[in-house]
Amino acid sequence: MIHDKDYIMRIVKQFSELLATMMLGKNEGELNDEQTLFETQMRNAFKMDFDELAGKSAAEMAQWVEAKDKSHQIGYYELLGNLFYYKFTIDPNIGFALKAQTFYEKWLQESQIFSLPVMSKLAELKKFADSNNGVDV
Repeated sequence: MIHDKDYIMRIVKQFSELLATMMLGKNEGELNDEQTLFETQMRNAFKMDFDELAGKSAAEMAQWVEAKDKSHQIGYYELLGNLFYYKFTIDPNIGFALKAQTFYEKWLQESQIFSLPVMSKLAELKKFADSNNGVDV
């Protein structure tokens, strides 16, 4: 059982790291390789593709995370925040912005960590949402 939990957290951490490198543009791989790696990591972490996950409301995703082991929840909130922020940077739409904002706020609340990069992202997301008259996620 301990090995299963370690494996899950390793998958979540690897996916977060992949998203971070993709957001920073530091990955020197081919675009097709990046997409394949992204899709593989999505399936490993969430057992579904991004479109299926994005079709769920933030409340449904939060409920799914809260059903996980308490020690995994912080990692999943961070991953979901990074995932929707990454998608927002590619396709700036209000749904991605609000979901990223929701999960970053949950991550800050649960982890009790102050992070300037996350605060900066939250400010950017809030500004975008305010300028687009945000709707509920």
